[in-house]
Amino acid sequence: MRVKRFTVVLLVMFISAGCDEDKLDKALDQRPAKRITWKKDDAKMALIPAGSFEMGDHLDGMVNASPVHRVDLDTFYMDVNVVTVGQFKRFAKENGYNYNRWNDVTKYSPTDEHPMIFVNWNDATAYCEWAGKRLPTEAEWEYASRGGLTNKRCSWGDDESLAREYANYQGTGVKDQWSETTAPVGSFKPNGYGLLDMAGNVWEYCSDWYESAYYDISPTINPQGPSSGSSRVLRGGSWLNNTNVLRVAYRLSIDPTLSLNFIGFRCVSGLPIVQ
Repeated sequence: MRVKRFTVVLLVMFISAGCDEDKLDKALDQRPAKRITWKKDDAKMALIPAGSFEMGDHLDGMVNASPVHRVDLDTFYMDVNVVTVGQFKRFAKENGYNYNRWNDVTKYSPTDEHPMIFVNWNDATAYCEWAGKRLPTEAEWEYASRGGLTNKRCSWGDDESLAREYANYQGTGVKDQWSETTAPVGSFKPNGYGLLDMAGNVWEYCSDWYESAYYDISPTINPQGPSSGSSRVLRGGSWLNNTNVLRVAYRLSIDPTLSLNFIGFRCVSGLPIVQ
């Protein structure tokens, strides 16, 4: 794990330097920050620690999320929020990107603080490339969505009665003020990694091509997914869905050329290089 290895290196430096506390303090200051602001698009990003987890689900007929399998991941950063309308406007203006569905966007995401919608997979990828980031893999998305929890089906745990505190979905009781639109980003509680709206509000694109089940990917379960296909992966559920699709392992596929009023995206990045 990168963070642990980095800490060990720092301790060795500290000892070899004759217990110079100033040098140790300076070295520790180079550890990855738990929160950063990405300069290009001003996105808040959270540190997702390296680790292993059991990816997938085999209950309730979730055939396309089987078999459950172990995945190891390095440390990475993920956007705290999905990309907003305001951020995508900035991208389109600065990059000269040809986008012409703003009237459709405004109907369901009426302010700059709402999730960007009506984008296809290629639009999302173009934004990520402009920002110097990328779309998450399925494995990264699910791992981050779990927020450090193990053996839980949702990003907040297993208690479905808590869903309305963490997600904008169809029928959220007193918070269903957004029954006709998406909710502004950050309107609900964060998960254990400080990520917002990992369940509900908008489905989120992943970088992977979609396969109907993990056992179709490869005999050894490749966490990067297949190298080609006809559909891309969506994760997380949306404001138009009920709670059964808010589970962290729930998978959906989409033609990468389609753009709809319940699909958005967020970006990830590896660790910055320490000079």
